[in-house]
Amino acid sequence: MAEKRRADLDDTDRRILDELTRDARQSVTALASRVHISRAHAYERIKKLHDQGVILRYTAVIDPVRAGLEASAYVTVRLKQNTWPSLCAKLRQISQVQHVALVGGTFDVMLLVRASGTTELRDVIFEKIQPMPEVVDTQTFLIFEDVDARG
Repeated sequence: MAEKRRADLDDTDRRILDELTRDARQSVTALASRVHISRAHAYERIKKLHDQGVILRYTAVIDPVRAGLEASAYVTVRLKQNTWPSLCAKLRQISQVQHVALVGGTFDVMLLVRASGTTELRDVIFEKIQPMPEVVDTQTFLIFEDVDARG
């Protein structure tokens, strides 16, 4: 995987990112007002953040239970050496895997898996993830309650 370069962000860029993280659907006029810059300057800054790859896309934050995803778990994975790229590509093809992170510690990868129920969750882990040749073993941590710290 290519190494990412850190973008040179100032306080205005960070305030824009905070506003977009809080509500990406707000108008640029409203955002500019909250950040205390002109609308034209806000458009310019947002374009720069896109061009630098800081803003990747806009997305909705959903309530998983209300969306029918009543079973969630963090799944840790130990993988065979030098298999991260192929494992990552395979995991991205599983719709129930909502987040994939390469980490350091006693395991190599942490996944956030959401499913309609425990049967589907079990099937994803036992029938899709564990049989992958890159996977040495997994450990599953059921999520009993989600709290979005962003508000």
